Amino acid sequence: MSELTEKQKMLQGLEYFPSDKSLQQDRANAKRLCQQFNQFDIDDRKGSRKIIKSLFGHCQGAWIEPNFYCDYGYNIATGKNFYANHGLVILDAATVTFGDDVMIAPGVLISTATHPLDVVKRNKGIETAKPIKVGNSVWIGMGAKILEGVSIGDNAVIAAGAVVNKDVEPNTVVAGVPACVIKTIPV
Repeated sequence: MSELTEKQKMLQGLEYFPSDKSLQQDRANAKRLCQQFNQFDIDDRKGSRKIIKSLFGHCQGAWIEPNFYCDYGYNIATGKNFYANHGLVILDAATVTFGDDVMIAPGVLISTATHPLDVVKRNKGIETAKPIKVGNSVWIGMGAKILEGVSIGDNAVIAAGAVVNKDVEPNTVVAGVPACVIKTIPV
């Protein structure tokens, strides 16, 4: 049996080397597309949407305000009516899946990547990534950070500045560092 590539390891959630040439090329391609998107004529929304559709693995409908950055793009999937305000960063070494009607405020960071606690592995450049899933009708507030492996349930609200490092139940509001439930949303 052949050995897994670094990309296959990354996509399977195993330890991998992000410095691998193939992964570097994938990131460079995504950076070029992000750069094109961020420099697109503001009056040509159709053209900028076309870039996002070619960048993302799956895109049912997205309106993203520039500037936007991601690592790979092909690991990002959006449902219908996805909206992200300025300054969204998605580090998508693993899948990042958004449901329908998701709204993201300015300056949000979503990161699937993490580094080992073991200093020897970390100094070698090893990394792992865990998927992030965002349900339907979620609102992520300004400056929030969503960390690796988190699932956010339908209708949840992430308060501005929250750092989400564990799953968020549906119909809840979370806030703080680390984020915790501050309110239940009546349904």
